[in-house]
Amino acid sequence: MGENEIFDVLREGLWVALIVSLPVLGVALLVGVVIGLFQALTSVQEVTLTFVPKLAAILAVFWLSMGYSGQLLVNFYKDQVIENITRGY
Repeated sequence: MGENEIFDVLREGLWVALIVSLPVLGVALLVGVVIGLFQALTSVQEVTLTFVPKLAAILAVFWLSMGYSGQLLVNFYKDQVIENITRGY
């Protein structure tokens, strides 16, 4: 296995990791901004006000995107990892 193949697998793995993590990170960012704006407008500085809704939103998005993320990870594993093992690399 040459350098190009190694870098291709690493690049593809990083791309898959980015795609899998984007929904959760995006929702966490969006909910954090909305709650921060709400806290700034109302002067309510409660710690649990930021934690509980953000956790609920993250869990909901994680649950909703689990099927797609799982399929993406399985396809990466089959196409990259198993393929390289069967070629003898």
